[in-house]
Amino acid sequence: MRARQPLFGLEIDALAMDEVLVRARRAVLDHQRFLVGVVNAAKIVNMRKDEMLRDSLLEADVLLADGQSVVWASHLLGHPLPERIAGIDLFERLLEFADRQNQSVYFLGARPDVLGRLVEQVGTRFPGLRIAGARDGYFTPEQADDVARDIAASHADMLFLGITSPKKEIFLARFGDTLDVPILHGVGGSFDIMAGVTRRAPRTWQLLGCEWAFRLLQEPRRLLSRYFSTNTAFIALTVRERIHPTASYSPSRLAAGTEPTDG
Repeated sequence: MRARQPLFGLEIDALAMDEVLVRARRAVLDHQRFLVGVVNAAKIVNMRKDEMLRDSLLEADVLLADGQSVVWASHLLGHPLPERIAGIDLFERLLEFADRQNQSVYFLGARPDVLGRLVEQVGTRFPGLRIAGARDGYFTPEQADDVARDIAASHADMLFLGITSPKKEIFLARFGDTLDVPILHGVGGSFDIMAGVTRRAPRTWQLLGCEWAFRLLQEPRRLLSRYFSTNTAFIALTVRERIHPTASYSPSRLAAGTEPTDG
């Protein structure tokens, strides 16, 4: 079993896709919780000021590099990760497993129309899996209890959350232990892509680690300032980590808000 790599105050699992899937399959068969956490440059930057996001990453049973920039940084910092594991790729591989094993899934998130198209697409592509339930992401905090009860009553084997941060983190922190669902995986905007509402970057762009640039070309006004500030901050964090490594301090110190000294 490969060790976790200490990076940016986190311990990121140095796993390839097939290794993650072995763990996920075992969790389903043993009915054990397998909470998937993924990190990219934006999350590493934002967790410095978002306690709920930081705690959700520390709580994950497996923490994976969803961004190619994190993989590149891991090699620069001497704690290499074998590959990028994109959340949407893991999402599809888990659906394939559910299809083969007749497992049940629950979808939580997106607009009602997008969710309907997602359910239709999944039913067509993966006819062997069972859809235990689906709920759009537009529920109020007061409705969250009912949503959690519906998920628990579905007895799903896998829960995929297509809702944004920090709503996803708040929901899992509040209800994760009561849902009785083995696989818990937040998939971000993957519902929109699988439903055919938005396009994913071509494979060449993915291999070059430029999916962010493809998204930027599609939504320049919304994403330009966000990507500029986030990417700049991530580069600065990587340089700082290179000069003053934080590998010696534990995630528990990060959770407590204790930054390493530059001493």
